Amino acid sequence: MITLYEFALSGNCHKVRLMLLLLGLQYQSVAVNGGEQQQKSESFIAMNPFGQVPVLTDGEVVIRDSQAILVYLARQYGDEQWLPNDAALLAQCIAWLSTAANELAAGPNRLRLHFKFGRTINLDESRQVAANLLQVLQNRLANHSYLATDHIIVADIAIYPYIALAPEGMIDIEAYPAITAWLSRIQALPGYIGMPGMWQSQKERLS
Repeated sequence: MITLYEFALSGNCHKVRLMLLLLGLQYQSVAVNGGEQQQKSESFIAMNPFGQVPVLTDGEVVIRDSQAILVYLARQYGDEQWLPNDAALLAQCIAWLSTAANELAAGPNRLRLHFKFGRTINLDESRQVAANLLQVLQNRLANHSYLATDHIIVADIAIYPYIALAPEGMIDIEAYPAITAWLSRIQALPGYIGMPGMWQSQKERLS
């Protein structure tokens, strides 16, 4: 049985939930009590020494870090559609996974942490990082349906949640039409699941 240890409102946890459902996988969700710092407990540290969610277990396999979990699920349960074997395409995918861990985390994610949860941040710096990232995404998606290939792969799932949650960071995502079109394509996928606070396509709003 696959088990996902998670926070309900974490975008990093959401990307794993989304990947599991898009792959049609059954899993058990274990809500980690962040208020009680359960992720810092001795038993949790044994799974992830950094004391962070998400963590995924699959039998005896234990995977920490949302990007790593996506790669594991794609390779273990998906096919080349999700994680390319071609060296150049795989490199493009990994580049976007790195973007998720860096610019996405330092920009849109940090702004959401500030405006939704009261986290103290360097507001000007985070806004600049976010603006630059969004322009890069807009430029890429203006001529491509997805980030790395002509179809969805783990790169898109890694970037998706915190872009969809950007309005909670006081970002006007409607100013980037190619990005919202990409969000809509992902939201139309069979098995898609959202979470509170995400930008929604008109179809999703009416459903």
